Amino acid sequence: MAVLLKNYVGTSSRDGGVTIKEYMVAESVPFGMILAVVGGFLDAYTYIGRGGVFCNSQTGNIVLLAVYAVKGEWSRAFVHIPPIFAFILGVFTAEFIKRHLSKIVRADWTYIVLLSEIVVMIIIGFIPTSVSNILTTVVVSFVASLQVSSFRRLVDAPYSTTMTTGNLRSATVAAFLALTKNDRRAGMRSMRYFAIILSFMTGAVVGGLLTAHVGITAIWFAGIILLSAVVLFRIDEIKNRR
Repeated sequence: MAVLLKNYVGTSSRDGGVTIKEYMVAESVPFGMILAVVGGFLDAYTYIGRGGVFCNSQTGNIVLLAVYAVKGEWSRAFVHIPPIFAFILGVFTAEFIKRHLSKIVRADWTYIVLLSEIVVMIIIGFIPTSVSNILTTVVVSFVASLQVSSFRRLVDAPYSTTMTTGNLRSATVAAFLALTKNDRRAGMRSMRYFAIILSFMTGAVVGGLLTAHVGITAIWFAGIILLSAVVLFRIDEIKNRR
């Protein structure tokens, strides 16, 4: 059974009235902001504390891979390859679960994804820097891709919780429509996108500062933040049972 957040969004109807729609908690703005904070946090964490590799931004990894390859620094280029394949594997896994196991597993499978991500963060915080960073970045990239593949809709539009380029484009297009067409829905959509982008940036700043000062255990703070998303699921689940 889908878990719903008791937030309602008005959309214009053909007769000029307002149609009230109810959205899943996984599509709500607060939930998306939490995931975006975690997404930015993890990228800063792996880049600063785990060998200069991005766990979410595969564009960044591909660029750095090419740059180091051109410079002939093959050892530095190689470390950017495993996270890319881990991300691809995570997408395949998420799609397989969604298509084949979601009907078998009684619990909401996106809820399971969140819990799994938190468990992984706890484990990663215990892995010392003496262990190859490839192991940690691969694992984090895998769970990050599960997240981005599991939560892809923000109210009434697609978005990403772990990357900002697509969100920035969508926010700009929506802002353009709002300004040129006086489209209020587009204006609201633009503000939602910019809220996600700001949340991602905030997560990156916090993640960078904590990783620089606390070290590898900083990832536990990301787990605490993600736990609030789980709380949103649980609160609404309890409300729906009443």
